[in-house]
Amino acid sequence: MITKNAQTHLAACLSSVQWADQIVIVDSGSTDDTLTIARQFTAHIHQTTDWPGFGVQKNRAIDQLSTDWVLALDADEVVSEALALEIQAAISNPQSDVYRLERRSAFCGQWVKYSGWSNDWVARLFRRGTAKYSDDLVHERLLHPSPAIAIRGTLLHYSYDDIETVLSKINSYSSAGAAQRFAQGKQAHLGTAILRGVWAFLRTYLLKLGFLDGRAGFLIAVMNAETTFYRFVKLRHLTDVSPQKPNNK
Repeated sequence: MITKNAQTHLAACLSSVQWADQIVIVDSGSTDDTLTIARQFTAHIHQTTDWPGFGVQKNRAIDQLSTDWVLALDADEVVSEALALEIQAAISNPQSDVYRLERRSAFCGQWVKYSGWSNDWVARLFRRGTAKYSDDLVHERLLHPSPAIAIRGTLLHYSYDDIETVLSKINSYSSAGAAQRFAQGKQAHLGTAILRGVWAFLRTYLLKLGFLDGRAGFLIAVMNAETTFYRFVKLRHLTDVSPQKPNNK
């Protein structure tokens, strides 16, 4: 697990995996009670002074483990009792090197059924050495050559607690997304930002049935639109201020 100022759900998260042989946390400069809470559950806490991105930081955490199997969690996720039993059964009699879990997410206190958040299966449980995270700054992916088998149980994801969290993540994710695209040699224009933002809203709210989630669905659509819009605006700004312009669009 990687953390930074993750005190809100950390105790519930760590309580849900006390059956694990080892819990490893890599923290990148928390200033709240994250470390105090973490020390109640594990002594394997490592602090870093730099921020290389989500993918690299998660690989750092994996490297600190000494177990044969790895369960990668975010600090706002809780393993249900049913899922915990299924995980232990899966690694006791493995049928694959990688397993995917069904994740159910909450937005500002409401469990979301649509808005692109349904049927959310994430590869998180894997045999050590058979998978690793991509080096992406944001929206990292678990890379695994073996197919991932689904197991039962639910991973509860408390993704956005309030509007302040939404606004903070819009800013951080759009900045990371812009930096990642700029490093890949991409660029954008204001028109691109507007069109992509509008499309993100329509895709979430209409095509992915966000309107069926009521208020939460509308806010998620707006959040996706703003994140997309500001990602391309910031990408344009990086292009304008950089002495070396990307060569491709």
